Amino acid sequence: MVTSNGGAEDRRRGRHYLDHASTSPCRPEAIEVMLPWLASAGDPGRVHAEGHAARVAVEVAREQVAALLGARPREVVFTSGGTEAAVTATWMATERGDHVVVPAVEHSCVREASARHRMSVVGVDGRGRVDPDAVMAALQPSTVLVHLQWGNHEVGTLQPVAEVVARCRERGVLTHVDACAAAGQVHLDFRALGADLLSVSAHKLGGPPGVGALCVRRGLRLRPLLVGGDQERARRAGHENVPAIVGFGRVAEHLSGPALATEAALSRRRTERVVAAVDEGRLGAGTEVLGDSDARLPHLVCLGLAGVEAEPVLLGLDRAGMAVHSGSSCSSEALEPSPVLEAMGLDASRTLRVSVGWSSTDADVDALLDALPVVIDRLVALAT
Repeated sequence: MVTSNGGAEDRRRGRHYLDHASTSPCRPEAIEVMLPWLASAGDPGRVHAEGHAARVAVEVAREQVAALLGARPREVVFTSGGTEAAVTATWMATERGDHVVVPAVEHSCVREASARHRMSVVGVDGRGRVDPDAVMAALQPSTVLVHLQWGNHEVGTLQPVAEVVARCRERGVLTHVDACAAAGQVHLDFRALGADLLSVSAHKLGGPPGVGALCVRRGLRLRPLLVGGDQERARRAGHENVPAIVGFGRVAEHLSGPALATEAALSRRRTERVVAAVDEGRLGAGTEVLGDSDARLPHLVCLGLAGVEAEPVLLGLDRAGMAVHSGSSCSSEALEPSPVLEAMGLDASRTLRVSVGWSSTDADVDALLDALPVVIDRLVALAT
């Protein structure tokens, strides 16, 4: 049995990984079931024994992922990740028209895929929440798709997805819910929600990288983005990534049980410790919690820093053994700061995102709460 994992190895090196919202270490149970498939061959589309075994493995994983998402197995289309799923959702829907509605805080893959068509951008309030009335006001006679993420990837704010989906259905407008940040963190039920399309990514919840899924509502017939083969019931061409799909399925099976609620409660408790430290003034004068501190994803909290910029704070924390994230342009491959934070009217160059996950421990949070005030105080002292 595989027992090693990134979290344990980091702690042996004195590292504390607090950037699970970017990517989470692959869980040991996923690695264990993937290894045999990495060492074998089998095309799920072939009739020989190896192909049949691969087909069974993919379909079992499809059932496991569907159970986690509250979907029917036939509604699950495996993709290379959340980005492909979201871009595919946009491509599929715009077969019917040319106007798309996009909240300003959506992920860049959603915004950029939509920008290839006529697009209306809906603003948000200071907590990063979309007003359903504003979404409906943006609809036009040619609107074919409304995007709305389940929870924001930068500040964690939960969106009014159920209300927006219901109102769009009344108007006959398709909806796509980006659940990449929410899957594995909160309970999802695609069937009950009534959305037309929903995207998820495996690596965000401790599955392998390079695999995700797009849920396509039963009965919805839309053009595929990738063509050239009949894989995924002709909805996504290309040889299936069997090892990654099997690993994704194993993690989904694990989280379909009591583990999801248990992990979510632990994550909430750990991020609440960060919130409490801010409220008590222990993380530097003027430090504040951004987004909605209550109606948010349990595993992440975004902080606004006063008097210091994020880049030197990130470097100081990294030297102290901590991996965290910021929406500033310096901390990513982007040349511009986070449009999410800008849409909320915030200074992205002074923010810090802390996110925990399945491999996190209380000691990781302890280390952050000890190190962050020291790093901030040193930087303030250098500036005076």
